[in-house]
This record gives sequence, C-alpha cells and structure tokens, in this order.
Amino acid sequence: MSSADRPSLNVAVLYPDLLNLYGDRGNARTLEQRCAARSIEANVIGVGIGDDWSSEEADIVLVGGGQDREQRRVQADLQQRGEDLRKYVDNDGVVLAVCGGFQLFGHHYRGWDGEIMEGIGVFDAVATHPGPRIARCVGNVIALWEGETVVGFENHGGRTYLNEGQQALADVVSGFGNNGGDGLEGAKVKNAYGTYLHGAVLPKNPRLADRLISLAMVRRYGPEEANLAPLDDSAALRAHAEALHAALSAGESSLGRRFA
Repeated sequence: MSSADRPSLNVAVLYPDLLNLYGDRGNARTLEQRCAARSIEANVIGVGIGDDWSSEEADIVLVGGGQDREQRRVQADLQQRGEDLRKYVDNDGVVLAVCGGFQLFGHHYRGWDGEIMEGIGVFDAVATHPGPRIARCVGNVIALWEGETVVGFENHGGRTYLNEGQQALADVVSGFGNNGGDGLEGAKVKNAYGTYLHGAVLPKNPRLADRLISLAMVRRYGPEEANLAPLDDSAALRAHAEALHAALSAGESSLGRRFA
C-alpha cells in the first residue's frame, strides 16, 4: 500500500507547551504508535495560543493538564475556540481532556485564590479548588470503565462536580477521582472524554487508546472501520498491571472487596 492509499488521522494537541503535566504528551505518542502499527498515518500538530486552527482539521483533539497559572494563560484563547470545539463535539468529534484541560472543558473552574476561569462547557460540570490549606488529591487511581479497569496517576487541587444528567467516564475503585466524595472519575459527552488521570493515561490503557482511534476512524471513513486489528499489548498490559500493583500496595484499593 502506498502512502497515498493509507488512511490517516489528524491529532491536534492543544497548548502542548503549557498543558503537559505528568507525561500527558505521551498520549499523542501512543496514538501515533498504535496507528502506525495498523498502517494508519497519524499527523500530530500542536495548537498554541493565537494559532490559526479550526477543529475541522482534527480527527482527535487532545488537551493535557496544567497548574492554575497555565490554565489562566490559555483561558482566553480557549474561550475564542469554544464555539468551534462545541460544534466539533456535537458532530461526534473525538476529545481526550486531562486534568486542567478537563476542568476548562467544563463550565468553569474556581482557582485556589477564588478567581473564576470560564470554561467552554463541553462537559456539564464545574470545578473548584477548596483552598491552599486543603490537601490535594494525589495518588494512583483504579477505576472501572465498561467493566474493565483503567489506571493512572492523579495530582489535582481542583474538585470537579458533574451536574445532574452528566455521565461520568468511570467509577472510582481506588483514589479520589473527580472530587474524592462521589466515587466518580471523569466525564463523557458523545465522543469527548474528560479525566483526571495522568501518567500518561493512554500508554497504560490500550483499550481506551484504541477506543479513541476507532471512533475517529468511524467518523472519518465510516462504520466499516470500527474494528481495529489487534496488537501485541504485552508491554502496555505490564504497565497497566504495575499501576494496579502500585495502588494495591499503597493500601488505596478496595478492588478485592468490590469483586468478592
């Protein structure tokens, strides 16, 4: 097959120089590798503040995490892109928004100093920081997504609360998740996924990575592209197992009780 005949996907990474905490840039690299193994060309582009870009150019949009300072820096630019991104999601566009990006894809985030950062309302959720004297949500996370475990590392001061009717991405088994109280992790709207999981999340969760690729392939090429060729995931599954072990060893998990 010539390069001209190969299917291709465009992966846009929003603010890669500012929202890239805890290995989040590894999500794009994972998508590149898993696409390449299936002879799918993945074109990864970074979208910075002020760049001339439209979501019409994207098949998958990634946005990572950042501290309050970085979120403030990107907020105004993200607001200008809000209508475009909401239309993209409404039209089944694929999104993975992590931590700070997840918060800004909700309605708003109130920072530790009380300042409100307006979000773009993809997720029907609000986030708030309870203040610098309150402990952050830090540690390894185990959650159940569609009957299987997803794992990652969280480190966030903000707490996200989903409004009634907003679907969570997963149910927390170990760790804090969205707010440490309601047992929910992340959010999902159509093909847009929000999560607090770093690490990066996709290398340790190949099924989630393939879900994003599959959704993007179906959107661009049609339903006959829904089933991806299986890959050798032994390395990814070892990383997944090690993350599970880390959470269990730290005494953070009730996994055994959940499945007893």
